[in-house]
Formats: sequence, structure tokens, C-alpha cells
Amino acid sequence: MRAPAWLPMPVRRTLRVLRRYFRMGMRRFDRFVAPARREWRRSLQLRVVALTLIASSVLVGAFGFFVAQRSANILLNRAQDEVESSMQSKLRYAASQLSVHLTALEPRLQNTVDITVNALADDDPAESGGSVVSIRADQIPGIQAVTSVKKLDTSGLITRDLIKAVSGDGKVAEQVRTAEVNGKKIKFLVYGSPVPTNFGHLELYYMVPLTTEDSAANQIRTTVLVTGLALVILLGVVAGLVTRLVVLPVRDAARTAQRLSAGLLDQRMKVTGEDDLALLAASFNQMAANLQRQIVRLEEMSRLQRRFTSDVSHELRTPLTTVRMAADLIFSEREDFDPAVARSAELLQAELDRFESLLTDLLEISRFDAGFAALDAEHADLVPIVKRVADRLTGLADRVGVTIELRVPDEPVIAEVDPRRIERVLRNLVGNAVEHGEGRPVRITLACDEAAVAVTVRDHGIGLKAGEERLVFNRFWRADPSRARQTGGTGLGLSISAEDARLHGGWLEAWGAPGEGAQFRLTLPVRSGDRLVAAPLPLIPRDRALDSEEAGR
Repeated sequence: MRAPAWLPMPVRRTLRVLRRYFRMGMRRFDRFVAPARREWRRSLQLRVVALTLIASSVLVGAFGFFVAQRSANILLNRAQDEVESSMQSKLRYAASQLSVHLTALEPRLQNTVDITVNALADDDPAESGGSVVSIRADQIPGIQAVTSVKKLDTSGLITRDLIKAVSGDGKVAEQVRTAEVNGKKIKFLVYGSPVPTNFGHLELYYMVPLTTEDSAANQIRTTVLVTGLALVILLGVVAGLVTRLVVLPVRDAARTAQRLSAGLLDQRMKVTGEDDLALLAASFNQMAANLQRQIVRLEEMSRLQRRFTSDVSHELRTPLTTVRMAADLIFSEREDFDPAVARSAELLQAELDRFESLLTDLLEISRFDAGFAALDAEHADLVPIVKRVADRLTGLADRVGVTIELRVPDEPVIAEVDPRRIERVLRNLVGNAVEHGEGRPVRITLACDEAAVAVTVRDHGIGLKAGEERLVFNRFWRADPSRARQTGGTGLGLSISAEDARLHGGWLEAWGAPGEGAQFRLTLPVRSGDRLVAAPLPLIPRDRALDSEEAGR
């Protein structure tokens, strides 16, 4: 996102620099967390343990906080009850001591106040962190406030709000405050109450340290924290062990499945016990055994089928040769026969050619199936090969009214290929395009780059339906089943072409759309044995891509 144009140039430069550093930081962060993210995606055990730890930490933390808070409240309530009871007794004692004075002008009133505070504080060693007693008489001139601990600053304990509640409202008030005693910060529970006297308003403040309660609350919190932490760790260990019991058989099943997919059909899982996992392992082994039997049976049937095809093809060669010799003789003398017999001789010759082509294709397929097909690769120029295929099919194209257009480079296109096989592939592709071209031009395009060479054959005939671009390479598959078997090829041409392309380490792909024709693309590596990554020509025709863009506009 660019900075707005109305911002000053220095500001925009600063924003660009900040954005650049931000992107660099995000990339470094991604590289840093990438291993953890990858491990998180791959490990089921890690996810289960992590989620268990998170959930248990939240639950144990909430429960521990509730227990600690509840315990602290119970301790505070108990301290409040004790202080309130002690406050009542101290209030009665102070009232009885001060009741001997009838006016505030009596000279011994201050002395009585001092004696009363000292008496109330006799059992309260404030210097060691005990309770503190204080009497205030702000509304009576001449009487000074007295505190049992002379060096203690009570301004932080006896606040204005507390004084207002006690002196103004005339009721007992309390609060919790913190003060420093002997260099230590101590939390106090402060109670304040008016003292009933005959000469005016006095206030008694009783401050009790909550050291014991705080210590007990801290111990409870520590105990809850340690117990909760131990419980969370225990839950994590238990979750890890339980998950491991489930994950290990699943991993064993995955490894066994990988070995089975690699062709090691004798691999089986270890069955231990009689639980659900053992049942899973036994079922998996049973499935693997059934698959092995089926695969072996299918391989045997395929082997027999290939052998049957090869044997039949070879056995038919001998009678076909004899029939071919007789048919050639009859065909050469057809001008001396009646027209009907001459026509029969021509049909016989044509069908023998077709039958011989079928036998040749069957023998080639059997060689591919048996793994005997060999690549006789050499450095060849593909331009004359493409032109030679186009020239040989010109007669067929003229008969069906199709024009063959060539788009080949002017310079040579050298690749390490088997020229015989490549010419056969191109002959099949161009021949099919001409037969299905519906009288429209067929375009052959040749292009290359540093790593690959590609040839596309484009027709504008009936095209292919969705999904048929994969079926066209099946053996004996026909795009139009309703067409008579006397037209078209043997149904093996594209299958053999696909095998030839794979033998070169290349691709043979198809594209088509109903009513828009089809395009086949042959892609080969420039150097034999190299791995293909991309093709120099697109599979979808450029004219179709342009039409789609115009329709979208």
C-alpha cells in the first residue's frame, strides 16, 4: 500500500523505509517460527499435549485464583470479627476511664487520655509489629492526639475518609491500609469509632496488623500455585502418554501403507492386545492381504493378457503374410476381373492394410507392456520431421478438405530424441486432427527454449467433452462411439504416442471443448534424461484464451 500523495516527500520516504523494515522483520519472524509451525502441523501428539496444557492451565488457574481469593477473604473476615470484638472491649474501657471528666477544661483530661491509650496498648507490642491504639479529639481544643507508638506516622492509616466517617457520621468504620513500621511495610486493619463522653467528641482508632493473615494467604497461594503447576504438568504427561498410545499405531499404519503403496505387498502391522487399536491393526492387515491377493490376481491376468496379445499378434503374422501375397496378386490383376470382383479386391487390399496396421500397433503395445521398448536417442532437428509429417498427410488433408498450417522456427530445433518414435507420434496427432477437423484448418506449431521443446497440433472440429482429455489416451477409446468402425484408426495410436512420450521423459497432453476443437501438446526435454518443469507452448490455445478474455470483458 502506497503512502498518500498529499503527504510531504520526507514523510513518504520515512513511511517507505518503515514499511521495508516491517516487511523484513515479518520475513525474519516467519523464518524463525517456520520450524515450530511445521512441527505443529505434522505432530498430532504435540497439538494434543499443547491444547491439553493450555486448557488445563486456564482451568487450574481459574480454580486456584478462586481458592486463593476465597481463603484470603475468609482470613480477613475472621480478623475483622476478632478486631471488632476487641474494639468493643477497648471502647468500653476508654469510655469508663473518661467518664470521670465532666468538662473538657479539666486539667487532668490529657493525662487521662494518655493513661487510657497506654493501658489499651499494654498487651499490644506495636514495636514488634503488633496493634496500634490512637485517640483523637480534633473537635476539643487543648487535647492532643495520642498514639501508642510514638514514632509511627498514622496519617497513612487514619485517612480523611475514615475520620469523616467516624467524626461526621458518628459510626464505626473500617478500612485496610499499609504503613511502614521499622522499615517494613505492613498491612493494617483499621477500625475507628466515636467514644461516648460527657465533655465532647473523642475518636478511638484501633489498628491491627494483618501479618499473620497475609502470611497465611501467601502460603495458600504458593501451595495452590505449586499444586496447580504440578497438576498441569501431570496432565500434560498423561496426555502425552495417552496420545502416544494412539499415535504410535497410527504412525505404524501410515508407514505400512507407504510401504504397500511402494509395492512391498507383504508388509503388515503388528497386532498387540485385543483393544480397538488391535482391531484396527487386524483389519488393516486383512485389507492389505485382500489387496495383495487382488493385485497378484490382476497382475497375473494382465500378464496373461499381454502374453495372449503378443502370441496372437505373432501367430497372425504368418497367415497374414500368405494372405497378403495372395491379395497383392489379386489386386494387381483386378483390371481383368468383373467390376464387382475388382471392387472386392480393392476392399480386401484396404482391409489387409488396416489389419496389418492393427497387428503392428498390438506388437508395439505388447513391447511397452513387457518393458522391452528401447529408446534409440540421437541429436535430431525436429523442423524437418514436422515438415515431413505434414507433407505425408497432405493427400489425406486434401481429400477431406483440410488445410495444414505450419508454424515452425526458421533455425533448427535440436533435441536428443528417437526420430522414428517422434515422427510416429506426430503422424498420429496430425492424422487424428485432419480426420476430426470438420474441413477446417489444422495448425502445427513448434517452439523450444533452453530446457524443452514442444509441438502443438490444433484442430477446430467437434472437440472433446469435459473429462475426455484424459480418456483419449486409453486403448481402443473413441471420441464418437456411434461412428462406424470402418472409419478412424485402430484406437491404439494415441496410447502408443503417450507411451513414446513417456519413454522420452516427456508429456503428451490434450485439451478440448465441445464445438471448439481440440489441441494436443507434445513436450520433450532437450537433453535425454532431463526432468521437465514447463513447456514452451501453452496447452490451451491462444485463440481460445483471447476469446475467453473478450467474453469476460
